[in-house]
Amino acid sequence: MQIETLDLVVFLVFTIGTVLFGSSFAGKNKNASDYTRGGGNLPGIVVGMSIFATYVSSISFLALPGNAFSGNWNSYVFSLSIPIASIFAARFFVPFYRSISSISAYSFLEERFGYWARAYAAACYLLTQISRIGSVLFLLALPLHSMLGWSVPSIIVVTSLCVIIYSVLGGIKAVIWTDAIQGTILIFGALACVIVLFVSFPGGVEQFFEVGAEYNKFSLGSFGPELNVSTFWVTLVYGIFINLQNYGIDQNYVQRYKSAKDDKSARFSALFGGLLYVPVSLLFFIIGTALFVYYQVQPGLLPEGISGDKVFPYFIVQELPTGVTGLLVAAIFAAGMSTISTSINSGATVILTDFFQRGKKEGDEKKNMKILYITSFVLGLLGMCVGLAMISVKSALDAWWSLAGIFSGGMLGLFLLGYISKNVKGTYALVGTVCGVALISWMTFSGQTMFHSYLTIVFGTLTIFCVGLLLSLLFSKISKKNAAK
Repeated sequence: MQIETLDLVVFLVFTIGTVLFGSSFAGKNKNASDYTRGGGNLPGIVVGMSIFATYVSSISFLALPGNAFSGNWNSYVFSLSIPIASIFAARFFVPFYRSISSISAYSFLEERFGYWARAYAAACYLLTQISRIGSVLFLLALPLHSMLGWSVPSIIVVTSLCVIIYSVLGGIKAVIWTDAIQGTILIFGALACVIVLFVSFPGGVEQFFEVGAEYNKFSLGSFGPELNVSTFWVTLVYGIFINLQNYGIDQNYVQRYKSAKDDKSARFSALFGGLLYVPVSLLFFIIGTALFVYYQVQPGLLPEGISGDKVFPYFIVQELPTGVTGLLVAAIFAAGMSTISTSINSGATVILTDFFQRGKKEGDEKKNMKILYITSFVLGLLGMCVGLAMISVKSALDAWWSLAGIFSGGMLGLFLLGYISKNVKGTYALVGTVCGVALISWMTFSGQTMFHSYLTIVFGTLTIFCVGLLLSLLFSKISKKNAAK
């Protein structure tokens, strides 16, 4: 596969323009508050678009069409769960976080259970973000390698440096505004691809529905009671828990709630970002199914060895009109950049607030800004190193990603325990967390087949919450009996 000169120009103009635009915010951050929450005066629709763009990583942009091409629309049920979480967030999480002074999503845990809870959540968050940056960089580099012809290490390094430059210089304002632009490019790129596919069917648009239905491509999965396969219900419950974790305890989202200009704008951003993902992700599933139909009715067009996640990149380069290919490559790049920049800024914010500033006054703003600049740069470099390492030791990093999932799986249960119950002590929460992490570890590494892996976070979260709550109720009754004597 080889990209045309015009497409390369479109891609480079977008990438260079993004870096220059993001870097233009340099010098506009007067203090740490500006750098981490944008002064708290950003428009709700821009913040909402940023939430959407952060959600759609380059992994989603390529994996969802690949998933629909190889299977059906069962994974789309995950998207259908997002409105539930976003409505819940707008009603409860957004007002809660905007009512507390700290920009950190984890300061609340210290107030409820002690510093161990805050440090645990913050450390887990940093681990997952570094893993996330590396994974996105690596998986972004693979299709771009086939499309652009550049080496995988070169793509990882160039992408990292581009994002690091504007993320470090511009802070959260640069991240949110560039996210909004990147999210717009994403949507137009997906729409352009759908239109091109639909006008390319030899038998017209009807062929999409006829062949898709013939091969059961539109199925959302079984509605049966099984727990060891990805039925509609298993995927839905999994999506609800994952998205409650995103909206409720993820620093990426909390910073955006705090950056909106008022409560109404913040609530709107949570709803808009979540609800926008539903139709846009539907476009990706339509693309995947349309690709299946396109090559099914024209079997000679798809070479041997091109399948799954490789089909969409192949179609982009070989079948799309010149210029549109450049737009799609830019859209894939945009998806990766928006995710990485968010992780860099939010990770630096966590390091400052949960470790350097914890238990102290805000201190010297010059010192705070220096910490933010340095940690943003270091996080970007660490993520780049993880991405490069995945080229040769991917299995080791898969294990690291699994470990990060184990620890992050305990965060939602801990948050809900503190948020819903006001009487649970830190000791009971700690016991619940240990039990939950142990269960998650068993489900991840034991090779058990009783439950689908989607249910790992569900059972882990419920274990933490229930154990902590039951211990509180039990010892509360014992205390009352002893007091009565």
